[in-house]
Amino acid sequence: MRFSSATMLALPLLAAAAESPFQQYKAKFQNFLGSFGATAPSEDTNQVPIAGGNTGAVKKPKKAAEPKSIETLTLAGWKDAVYAPVKAEATQPEEWLVLISGRNKTCFGHCDKVEAAYRDASLKFAQLPESPHLGYVNCDDEPVLCNSWSASTGVFWALDVLPPPAQTEIFVKRLNLTTVTGQEIVDAYITRNGETWRKLENGGWFHPIDGKLAQYGVAVPIGYLFWALNAVPSWAMMLFVSFFSRSLM
Repeated sequence: MRFSSATMLALPLLAAAAESPFQQYKAKFQNFLGSFGATAPSEDTNQVPIAGGNTGAVKKPKKAAEPKSIETLTLAGWKDAVYAPVKAEATQPEEWLVLISGRNKTCFGHCDKVEAAYRDASLKFAQLPESPHLGYVNCDDEPVLCNSWSASTGVFWALDVLPPPAQTEIFVKRLNLTTVTGQEIVDAYITRNGETWRKLENGGWFHPIDGKLAQYGVAVPIGYLFWALNAVPSWAMMLFVSFFSRSLM
């Protein structure tokens, strides 16, 4: 059988005509979908579904800033903790900010506000290029330590610690326990001066490092004595004084 050139040219047209209408519509629909290009997300984005079934690029949430750690100071290890970051050859002091706090026994429940503000301040201190080490003493848990320091609750101690035998300067400040905020604590520390902070005399009796009681090694025994006296009920003390006075008569 012979095929003329006209017949050969007509074959593709016949093949195209033989395709079903469904195949033509399918091809058009695929071309329509291909016109929607998707851009690869950057490293700080995630692909999430959006309306219509496509995926869209959104930014990853930033990681929350970590607060600065607060060291809990105890009778057994407070001095080791305070001197831990101090290098032997240091000429600039390591700065500490310590909250003296308590619960119902020593702070009568009034220290909850300042403790919450202190935790907020630890987050703000972490964002500063330079900030003090943070410490915390709970006088309900550490009554002997607080008595050996003669430290009242609801106050902040700022310590400038140099390697021994250099003296340690300590400043004390009380803030309003009902209105204190984290930013107020940060501002009070940054603007620390002799007018708003009371300095503990290095040669004073109750300076925890350079005081006379600490140098003589009797600060802790006296702390136990004061703790025992505070632990005895007032009626028992009055009864003891009454019996003692009668025995002398």
